[in-house]
Amino acid sequence: MAKTLVIVESPAKARTLERFLGDKYQVKACYGHVRDLPESASQVPDELRKKNWGRLGVDTDGDFKPYYVIPDDKRQRVNELKTALKGASEVMLATDPDREGESISWHLLQVLKPRVPVKRIVFHEITKKAIDQAVKDAHDVDDNLVRAQESRRILDRLYGYTLSPVLWKKVQTGLSAGRVQSVAVRLIVDREEERLAFQTARYSDLDAQFSADGRTFGGTLTRLGDARIASGKDFDSNGVLTGKNARLLSDADAAALVDVLNGHLPWTVTNVEAKPGIERPAAPFTTSTLTQEASRKLGFSTQRTMQSAQRLFQEGHISYHRTDSTTLGDEALAESARAIRELFGADYYSAPRRYTTKVKNAQEAHEAIRPTNFSSAAASLEDVLTGDDLKVYELVWKRTMASQMVDARVLRTTIEISAAAGNGEQAVFTASGRAIEFAGFRRAYVEGSDDPSAELEEQETLLPALTVGERIDREKTRVRLVGLEPKGHETSPPARYTEASLIKELERIGVGRPSTYAATIGTIERRGYVFRQGKALVPSFTAFAVTRLLREHFGDLIDVAFTAEMEEDLDQISRGEREWLDFIRQFYRGDTHHRGLEEAVKQAEDRAEYPLIDVGTNPDSGDMVRVRIGRYGPFLQLGEGGPGRTAGLPPTIAPADLTVEKSMALIRTKAEGPRLIGIDPKTGMNVYAIHGRFGAYVQLGETPEKGVKEKPKRSSLTGALTEATVTLDEALKLLELPRELGQHSESGQPIVAGLGRFGPYVKHGDDYRSLEATDDLFTVDLDRAVALFNAPKRSQRQATKRVIRTIEVPDGATALQVLDGRYGPYVTDGELNASIPKGTDPATLSLEGARELLEARRGAPPSTRRGRRATGGRAHSRRREARQGDKAVVPPTLLTLKPKPKSKPKPAARKRTVRKRAS
Repeated sequence: MAKTLVIVESPAKARTLERFLGDKYQVKACYGHVRDLPESASQVPDELRKKNWGRLGVDTDGDFKPYYVIPDDKRQRVNELKTALKGASEVMLATDPDREGESISWHLLQVLKPRVPVKRIVFHEITKKAIDQAVKDAHDVDDNLVRAQESRRILDRLYGYTLSPVLWKKVQTGLSAGRVQSVAVRLIVDREEERLAFQTARYSDLDAQFSADGRTFGGTLTRLGDARIASGKDFDSNGVLTGKNARLLSDADAAALVDVLNGHLPWTVTNVEAKPGIERPAAPFTTSTLTQEASRKLGFSTQRTMQSAQRLFQEGHISYHRTDSTTLGDEALAESARAIRELFGADYYSAPRRYTTKVKNAQEAHEAIRPTNFSSAAASLEDVLTGDDLKVYELVWKRTMASQMVDARVLRTTIEISAAAGNGEQAVFTASGRAIEFAGFRRAYVEGSDDPSAELEEQETLLPALTVGERIDREKTRVRLVGLEPKGHETSPPARYTEASLIKELERIGVGRPSTYAATIGTIERRGYVFRQGKALVPSFTAFAVTRLLREHFGDLIDVAFTAEMEEDLDQISRGEREWLDFIRQFYRGDTHHRGLEEAVKQAEDRAEYPLIDVGTNPDSGDMVRVRIGRYGPFLQLGEGGPGRTAGLPPTIAPADLTVEKSMALIRTKAEGPRLIGIDPKTGMNVYAIHGRFGAYVQLGETPEKGVKEKPKRSSLTGALTEATVTLDEALKLLELPRELGQHSESGQPIVAGLGRFGPYVKHGDDYRSLEATDDLFTVDLDRAVALFNAPKRSQRQATKRVIRTIEVPDGATALQVLDGRYGPYVTDGELNASIPKGTDPATLSLEGARELLEARRGAPPSTRRGRRATGGRAHSRRREARQGDKAVVPPTLLTLKPKPKSKPKPAARKRTVRKRAS
């Protein structure tokens, strides 16, 4: 009997659907997009190679027709789907309910060309009821959504593939530009420039400590006479006091005031004010707010959060996770109301709360992210969910429940205490308290905590009951002064962006969409535009150079308002309100009012100059110190450069932290050459500590002239040693490597210990064994070395891998192991290995997650590149697109593509080399 063929993106989603659909349906995974624009020069069809636009895959000479290809790693998937289609009576396309999902369905239609009826089904949660309703509401593929997604893809391809070569020529080879990516980098660079220009101001106040009824509380000096005491908000970025009626206290002023006030006891309570207030719950999660909160509360990266949410959706635990809507449907509102009454009591629910969505066209889904079963708290799913998935689910469940609960009622108390400060002035100290009278939604969800019940007390600041006119002294009064001291402060520059705050800002200004944030942040970090200091995203000097060039020559294209306007244009296309071709044509070719991308690139190629980053002027010589971007990264240049006037920059130094003093110290160190540690007593030769291009090392003897084959003895530094701290004894130990431990009792050959490319080792003849983590290279003895050689030999991969976790499998099956291999963490069942995607915590990988990775690897075609990870589904599609399109658009080659020669094949043809995209 013929079945209905249902096509989804991933095997996990397919397995969940199969549980609900029954035997009349066959569910297959297409593993994301089955075709796309050419990703590399080798994918460009022969008939397009002669075209000027061949490498783009978009006809820029005509009407911007895109030319799609089926990637090699998707051909097997396509063939499997075609085979399944032969016996099908109907096809249902069940890809995700957003523009990209609509696009995947459309491409499946174009590739498979089914001759049986085809319907599109859409569901925002994988439950029996939702799927049954989706089948009833089956419809055709939405052409408007497809055109909007296709326009985005073309737009990103044109943007990246035309701008990136400009960066290659003017800054550094291998850089990339992207429509959203470049704006994100600009925001981070702008913030760093604000920090760079920031002038610190210093101010002081007083801190008093009081005690009453066994409770200690603090008060801060807020007024002196008729003026309020200046705080950080009263200064501008230049360190100038701009606050109205603000009085600046210096450190000396504050210290003197302490003496005056200590001499004018007792003080008096002059005002007590208690105001009731309410606190309302936050709206249910959107993609943006979920990633922000997971970053703040769980420390998860955006990618890690989205991977977990993807699994939760595919397994039917939460609704669709790519959404910019805060709306809950009527059914969800009713279920949440019932669950709140059952779990918390009738006092915690009054009526449905409906939240408005700020985005004009909530394109990604029609509901907020919510649990599919409101009665399933995280504790009830501990046997089903583990690790990241359990934590993210708990966050979603709590936030959704809290969003429908009643307000919290609080009582805010302010106490003012006055003291005579001389000259007829009064010094006023203010103490603030907050008491929770009714927890309301906080019983389910407390900001910054995962344990609401335990944290409720910590959310309160309780003050003792004081009365106006009550006296305060150091002794003999109910309220006593127990401490008074001056407090100095400095204004702080604007905080650097974190993942959470960057996503919040991108959402606020209308740049990007929920499905792009994780890929955008991953791309700018992978491309070296940012690095991390804790949670902060710090721009590199390369990011500075690129942003300044783009700002000068493509200012309109990386303008925040312009980029946000393009998002609205795409929304209009998705609603059928604008023609996609007019939009793309105007962007690329321009019109009478605006230049297009094509003209902007031509102008930049003619006018753009190499971007230089000024650090400051060297006070000794008057020469400017600048940062330049070289072949191997950023470096310092004094004046016009030359011998002794340049120095490499540490890769993790923040631009705002680089001063002229630090720069000159690096240049002088480089000019002075290697640090002489001492003299080797055995040879009488000098021992140097040197910082080379590939790291620090010690060297015995002088560096020979170029062309001399014989090199001095060298050894890399180990552990925490640096070229500035390594001692002569430590250097000599390193230079003695490899050291002989003794002779093997059977072979008579020596056994030596040394330091190699993959770490410390022992060697016997041609046999090498890596030392274990507990072994010390300089103290390991002959017996220990022999024991290592007597143990079964492991391959290099085995020698460098570490067991992270063992996952027990039910029914007595062989346990799975999570290992830390040479090329990263992976899971294995003993026969098959599957790499663990970046962003997934190997230590918390669940059994289901491990099986999914192994299944995806089992069905994948053999890897053609060493170290290439086997992945599948929508996640793979997104990672592939993160290497192209907006997220990291680097053209496959700058060479002119030529048609294949028609000459006779040679007997021993040389392998054709295609220049790879920089990664």
